[in-house]
Amino acid sequence: MTIFHKSYNCLFKNEFLYTYEKDTINMYHIIRLILYRLWVVAMFIIFSSIIVFWFYGSAIGAIVFTLGFSGILYNAQDLLLYYPNDPPDARAFVLQPSNYKLPYESIKINSKDGVKIHMFFIKQQDNSNNVPTMIFFHGNAGNMGQRLANVSGFYHKLNINILMMEYRGYGLSEGSPSERGLYIDAQTAFDYLMQRSDIDRNKIFLFGRSLGGAVAIDLASRLDNRNKLWAMVIENTFTSIPDMAKIILKWRCLLWLPQICHKNKYLSLKKIGNVVTPTLVVCGTNDALVPPPMAKELYFRCGAVCKKIAEMPGGGHDNTWTCRDYYSTIQQFLVNLPPVSKNIVPFFDSEVDPHKVVHIV
Repeated sequence: MTIFHKSYNCLFKNEFLYTYEKDTINMYHIIRLILYRLWVVAMFIIFSSIIVFWFYGSAIGAIVFTLGFSGILYNAQDLLLYYPNDPPDARAFVLQPSNYKLPYESIKINSKDGVKIHMFFIKQQDNSNNVPTMIFFHGNAGNMGQRLANVSGFYHKLNINILMMEYRGYGLSEGSPSERGLYIDAQTAFDYLMQRSDIDRNKIFLFGRSLGGAVAIDLASRLDNRNKLWAMVIENTFTSIPDMAKIILKWRCLLWLPQICHKNKYLSLKKIGNVVTPTLVVCGTNDALVPPPMAKELYFRCGAVCKKIAEMPGGGHDNTWTCRDYYSTIQQFLVNLPPVSKNIVPFFDSEVDPHKVVHIV
């Protein structure tokens, strides 16, 4: 591990975009990270600015430098969000479900834009056609193999099938991560399940933790998926990346920064109003990364008629799944769900104009 990597461990944590540190995270650290990761581009911008300054004056030189470095900051936001190389061998070594004595298929399929995506399909050996099937969306760091302990619990305690998917640029999947790319990958995984004949396609539900919750919300909010998804469970999920940046970084300038300046937005609070799939929002009360009140915001804004919020006492961002009532809470929520509705009808909010369609159920 290099000295630079050690310096930036404070900025990242397995499962999310930022770690919580008592010390202030300032622009100096961010600039050092960018210079380390993008030093070739940064040096080009600096030398270009010097040359322009020498021949054309300070004003134009300053403009070139500002525009160039702004472009670097915009594109470098991916370095502050996606962490597929944590630990360093996460792109080469993915723990197999067989290590947990789980039956599985290792699958590689092409997404709609041609990127090859790696997945594990863990199927119940008996009666797979009559049990629910979960699509598991992991967090922002590492690979899906690092979540197998949790998945083993789902498999044995909930008696379900599970499709685990690695986003592009993670694990053994090809490509590079991006917000749009992750959404495409999620849709690809769902479409794949809808083509299988050995599962109950009327009982497919989404599970997403942290960043994975934002991916699940986007998938469930799409009109084409609303009458196909059975349920959604999101855990320790944020309202949006801009909201998290304001809370964690505490830079005053972010209060006035236009949304367009954020390369990755993941506007979950806005999208969840279009979610009509039965939804369970799970949050750990001791989550030091995503403030628990964000879970309540998502719950209240969710457009589903059937929705529930469950707080796990003592649960942190990474270990909520180890809480005592975790699996039983999810199981009870799923047991009481109605079958998938094939009919989508308008739902009106009585608190606003009754002639205005708010969302669809």
